[in-house]
Amino acid sequence: MADRSLLGGAEPCPRREEAPEWGYEEGVEWGLLFPEANGEYQSPINLNSREAKYDPSLLDVRLSPNYVVCRDCEVINDGHSIQIALKSKSVLIGGPLPRGHEFELHDVRFHWGRENQRGSEHTVNFKAFPMELHLMHWNSTLYSSIDEAVGKKHGIAIIALFVQIGKEHVGLKAVTEILQDIQYKGKSKTIPCFNPNSLLPDPLLRDYWVYEGSLTIPPCSEGVTWILFRYPLTVSQVQRASHI
Repeated sequence: MADRSLLGGAEPCPRREEAPEWGYEEGVEWGLLFPEANGEYQSPINLNSREAKYDPSLLDVRLSPNYVVCRDCEVINDGHSIQIALKSKSVLIGGPLPRGHEFELHDVRFHWGRENQRGSEHTVNFKAFPMELHLMHWNSTLYSSIDEAVGKKHGIAIIALFVQIGKEHVGLKAVTEILQDIQYKGKSKTIPCFNPNSLLPDPLLRDYWVYEGSLTIPPCSEGVTWILFRYPLTVSQVQRASHI
C-alpha cells in the first residue's frame, strides 16, 4: 500500500478555557492566553480525503518507526490526558521527516471523549472516532531535549492513530487495566513493560496522511509534523470504558 500525504493549511485552534492553567471548557480563546495559538498552521484539522494529494516521494525513504520495548514504564494522569512515559530510546525516521534526522519517541498520549461517537481530536471527512492516540517524537538530531524542540522548525513529529470499538487490544491491556487506579490528576502507576510497536498497523496497512500543524494543547506551538495513519486500531468497549 502506498503512503499518502495531505498537503495544505489547518483550521484554527478551538476555543478553550484556562482552568486553572488551561482546560477544555468553552469560554476564553486560547489565543488570548497563548499567543502561538493564533498561528496559521494550528491543529487539529478535518482531513478531507478527496483533497489529499498523493506524494510518490514518500516511497523513496519509507517511514520507519524503530521502537523497542520499554521496561517499568510510568503511566501518568496529568489532568488533561493519560500519558505513557517511555524510558527506552525508540526513534522514528524517513517518510516526510528531514533526511538523516532521528525523532526520538518521548511518550504516548490518549485522547478520548465521553461518547463513542466523539473522542478524537482530528476528524476524517468530518467523522470523529471514539479515541485518538498520539506518539510524541522530538528531533534529537537538532535539539537536546523535547522542551528545546517545541516550537522549532522540524522540532516535533506526532504519529496519530484513530481508535475504533471492536475486539480487545492486547498491546494496551497492561495500560487499560490500571487506569482505574489513576483516575485523578497527578496519579501515576508503573507497568512492567510496554511495546510501542503494538500500536502500529500491519505493515501493509500503513497508508497515512501528513500535514504541518501545531500541538493541540497549549502553548499550541507550530513546527509539528503530523502523521495520521489511515487505518484505525481497535479496542474493546471495556477498554474504552476504563478511560472514562
